[in-house]
Amino acid sequence: MSLLKIYSEKNSTSFLKKRAGETKFGEKVSFVKSLEDLKNHAAKYVLLGIPEDIGVRANFGNPGTSKAWEAALGSLLNIQHNHLTNAENVILLGEIDCETQMKQAESISKEEIHYAEELGGLVSQIDDKISLVIKAIVEAGKFPIIIGGGHNNSFGNLKGTSQALKKPINCINFDAHTDFRSLEHRHSGNGFSYAFVDGFLAKYFIFGLHRNYSSAAVFNSMEKNSHRVNFNLFEDISVNQKLSFSVALKDAENFCCNENFGIELDMDAIEMMGSSAISPSGFSLNEARQFVSYFTKNENASYLHICEGSPSAGVFPNQVGKAITYLVSDSIS
Repeated sequence: MSLLKIYSEKNSTSFLKKRAGETKFGEKVSFVKSLEDLKNHAAKYVLLGIPEDIGVRANFGNPGTSKAWEAALGSLLNIQHNHLTNAENVILLGEIDCETQMKQAESISKEEIHYAEELGGLVSQIDDKISLVIKAIVEAGKFPIIIGGGHNNSFGNLKGTSQALKKPINCINFDAHTDFRSLEHRHSGNGFSYAFVDGFLAKYFIFGLHRNYSSAAVFNSMEKNSHRVNFNLFEDISVNQKLSFSVALKDAENFCCNENFGIELDMDAIEMMGSSAISPSGFSLNEARQFVSYFTKNENASYLHICEGSPSAGVFPNQVGKAITYLVSDSIS
């Protein structure tokens, strides 16, 4: 099984747009030849892409999240290198090898009775790859920044980090949805519920949940597990203003951040952002940046995953890559 396409400087060259008198971020990031080499590298942050949208399709969503990694690189590698952007502390590792699974997904007809279940089987294969790579990164003492794919990939992130740390970890998810749905075939809507049941996810907080997109069954499930699953509502923060944004951040921090935790950010939660489920109502990009900046500074933060971005779904296609770039630069600055 091919796990990972490891990048070299040659992979970044096609993205770079050099200018005389300037040094771009992509000219200063580092590369490694193997996962083992991470242990001996001084840089803290490891960039990893997941170019897939199978989990979204298995959840009957719109494809396109497979393109977020490429869009992000096109923007991120071309921001300026200076004393504030911190490129020397970044390793551009590469991407999870999803090529075989993506090709197999294309061959499955939507007319097949078990279409979603067959896609779910491919999602499970990608789960295995992600968890192995994330485990190696965290064991090397690094902080993974994972870009792309659907929110199904939260499972591999949590599993790999949990196995590396040899304990279940907590998670804070900036999301309009819980992705805590039933344990049917694997898809983008049940990564957290699978991680919870399988013992990789200890405590789970959903930041800015939209009341319109969570079923009564999901609310009941969270209520039954309220000592381990909590949330605040988007409507309480941004519509009814029962909570300030800063208090909402503190609530999530108090629930999850006393132990190792992962940071998940679904771009669906950002208003009018190109994503698999683009929404006219949501947080601003600046609020998403505040969220990422706030939690990545915590000493117990173990990874950041930016997912569900779909460049072709936005009003301005190049904005998804730029948005991800802001979030990445906020996490490493």
